[in-house]
Amino acid sequence: MSRRVLSPVVRETLHGLVYTELRRSLIHGLFDAGETLRIQEMAETLQTSTMPVREALGRLVSEQALEALPNRSVRVPLITRERLEDLARARRLIEGQIVMLALPNLTPGDFERLRRLTKEYDAAFGGRADRALRASELNHDFHFHIYRAARSAVLIPIVESLWLQSGPYVRAAARLHDEARDIPATHYHWALIEALERGDGAASVKALTDDIARSFNLIRGQLDAEDAGERTAAYG
Repeated sequence: MSRRVLSPVVRETLHGLVYTELRRSLIHGLFDAGETLRIQEMAETLQTSTMPVREALGRLVSEQALEALPNRSVRVPLITRERLEDLARARRLIEGQIVMLALPNLTPGDFERLRRLTKEYDAAFGGRADRALRASELNHDFHFHIYRAARSAVLIPIVESLWLQSGPYVRAAARLHDEARDIPATHYHWALIEALERGDGAASVKALTDDIARSFNLIRGQLDAEDAGERTAAYG
């Protein structure tokens, strides 16, 4: 019994910290789609040995956030139309459902925090390049503050997995976003807050799904433009 109680806590903590840091980086789009992650380079960056990095990358491969390559390295999955549509559909379905579950549990204090997060997000989005991570963190905090109100131990991990897989798409969409032309990043956040305060489930789900679709639509438009260019080159 004493051997089990005195298991190597430090080692397990280190492995968990490495996994958490890599997972956070993927969620917030700090890696490009198709980018190769090499164990030795990751270990040097994180200032740790290769073992916790290898285990963390293996976990992330099993969660479909990364892909294993034949040379024992891993990469962030490439952006494809099939994967884009699959992720967009899954997020609309699951996150729409969790918003409906959260709706009756939200309090005035929750709405005050959602408004504050949205104002901070608005100030951070589109600013200096070094504020992109902060904007992503605020967006994550906004959504998951709502989702946690659903009080679902089953759905929250599913949503977290979808966000983990969506990271490269969010990164690509941020590069395509045009502040002068496109709808502001917080437009649907304000619409969602207003709908939730009214207790309007249908309007809440619409605001949420419109927000999810914003990033995916930007990438879909880029893919359409690339396909059109290839057809023109082939038949022009």
